Amino acid sequence: MKGKKKTIGRRILIWIRNFVLFLFLSSLLAVVALRFIPVYYTPLMFIRVYEQKKAGKEAKIDHHWVPISEINNSLVLAVCSSEDNRFMTHKGFDFEQIDKAREEAEKGKRVRGASTISQQTAKNVFLWPGKTYVRKGFEAYFTVLIELIWSKERIMEVYLNSIEMGDGIYGAEAVALAHFGKHAVKLSRNDSALIAATLPNPRQRNSAKPSKYMLTRQAQILSLMNKIGVIDIGHK
Repeated sequence: MKGKKKTIGRRILIWIRNFVLFLFLSSLLAVVALRFIPVYYTPLMFIRVYEQKKAGKEAKIDHHWVPISEINNSLVLAVCSSEDNRFMTHKGFDFEQIDKAREEAEKGKRVRGASTISQQTAKNVFLWPGKTYVRKGFEAYFTVLIELIWSKERIMEVYLNSIEMGDGIYGAEAVALAHFGKHAVKLSRNDSALIAATLPNPRQRNSAKPSKYMLTRQAQILSLMNKIGVIDIGHK
């Protein structure tokens, strides 16, 4: 009887080992493949379609993949200024911003996010929305992988193509056409700062119909863009 229990226990451990190995190899393969393949769909897109259908709305995925060379560099500068001004130098995590966010929370201030563009890209492409420890753990794992395997240019390219930028609108090209009537490469600094001002709540903040808050935020982002100067990605 005791020997039978040991055999069952050994089989369970082997199964767990094989399952973990499968998850690791499949996730590694996915990250390597998406270093080169355009990301046309993400889990979030399908989640939003389900939410739209459940609410009785028309399902909508407005998404047009374009290479980063066809996205105006002002948008790169705007999102870095707004979301992650250490993007070019950190290794996926901005521990200084994490510490600041924790200190502010301890003082009773409004809780703010400290996710980098790399973390947001990992979440957008491979995972689902949510704040559970399990999801955040997977996010950290995929963030490490993409920082190791992708270049900063590729991370930014995928981010600007996959991020939610409106209700059913994903990526720079889609929002540029839908809200500004132009291609992403033609976006102005003002356009780019306004798009960045919608983040991280693009379904509540519409860059086509900016609120007073958004215009104030746009001005702040433009000021930050002037301070940072230039981020040379995708435009050699």
